[in-house]
Amino acid sequence: MATVVLLTCTGLGLGALYFLIASGLSLIFGLMDVLNFAHGALLTIGAYGTWWAASGHLPGAGPGGAGFVLAVFFGTATGTVAAVLLEVAVIRPLYTRPREQILATVGVGLAVPALLSALWGADPRPLTGPKALSGTFGLLGAQVPLNRPVLIAAAVLVLAALKLFLGRTRHGLVVRAGVEDRAMVTALGIDVRKAFTLVFAIGGAAAALGGALGGLYFGSVDPGQGTSLLIFAFVVVVTGGLGSLTGAALASVAVGLVQQFANYYTTAGLGDVAVVVLLAALLLIRPRGLTGRLA
Repeated sequence: MATVVLLTCTGLGLGALYFLIASGLSLIFGLMDVLNFAHGALLTIGAYGTWWAASGHLPGAGPGGAGFVLAVFFGTATGTVAAVLLEVAVIRPLYTRPREQILATVGVGLAVPALLSALWGADPRPLTGPKALSGTFGLLGAQVPLNRPVLIAAAVLVLAALKLFLGRTRHGLVVRAGVEDRAMVTALGIDVRKAFTLVFAIGGAAAALGGALGGLYFGSVDPGQGTSLLIFAFVVVVTGGLGSLTGAALASVAVGLVQQFANYYTTAGLGDVAVVVLLAALLLIRPRGLTGRLA
């Protein structure tokens, strides 16, 4: 029983991490029809920004307490700024050229890890979090790491915030309207470009937050972290349905749990295979994924 509880909590924590990455991918694709292959680079930038700040380079930031919260904010802000620059400098000129858009984001996704490797080396850098999150707590006989509930809470808050943004705020409604009829919204005097940049910033912030908190989950950051996690984020987006936040949330839970249980009860590494099998089986039954819409 204790093993099942521990695997479940760990799987939910991993699923929460996948959702933080996949939510931005799903939001950007669902609203802007952009497959951003540089999304993993934004995660890596957020992770390294958090590590850099927590290492004492940012005044007031550090590995413990409020200092670590400040480091996470700094890493998230760094990833958000990088997302805005990516949209303005790379994506915006290529909105009507999807093939070049994909090639450009792939290039950025390869260039950022290479740049980080050149600056700080390819070896993983340990990310030390607050002592309050370094221990475990008892749950039904299992000792669960304290950082797992933090990841789950962050994913739930991001999901709720995105839902509110899309359905209850003026900017969210403008973005949705701009997707449906860009010419009409522009004729009303609304700058749709700014709205799309806001969507990219939000997606980048979610990815950077995932990178910051992913350092807690793995205990380190490295240049290839974003690239490896991006693969599973795409699996989550396709499984949940392209452009569906609700589907991405459900798929994140399923992928995280399947991966953890398969890795434990079979040979290590077969969890990745099990995730691919899950995706293939689902697409045979439901080609559009679990939901297939932005909801």
